[in-house]
Amino acid sequence: APDAALVTLGGRSVTLAETIKGKVAVLEFWATWCSVCKELEPRMEAAQKKHAKDVVFVGVAVSANQSVERVRRYTAQHLGGFVHLYDRKGDAVGEYDVPATSYVVVVNKAGTVVYAGVGGTQDIEAAIQKALK
Repeated sequence: APDAALVTLGGRSVTLAETIKGKVAVLEFWATWCSVCKELEPRMEAAQKKHAKDVVFVGVAVSANQSVERVRRYTAQHLGGFVHLYDRKGDAVGEYDVPATSYVVVVNKAGTVVYAGVGGTQDIEAAIQKALK
């Protein structure tokens, strides 16, 4: 899985590698204005609740047409239990060649991408099961 420089919603610089190292991780590249992301949200929240002990869920907010403040307000009410990061410079979007918001990447403990997909009806559970094997 590629690394990228991101910031927390509090403004601290972090890398994606340090956030997910040695863990099964589900990354979602999303935006507050993305209707497909909103469609996917119940699946993501259900998966996070089910796998909270074994999987880290990382919401990577893209910087297009939104600010850290807007993301912070949205995440105060949605996507609880996620690690929320902001892709201020588009580093993660570039490293993962993100085709659209609602792009989900699942990484196993070895750091290998085992799933990547886009859309509101992705089978997140099946992707997580693949990573946990």
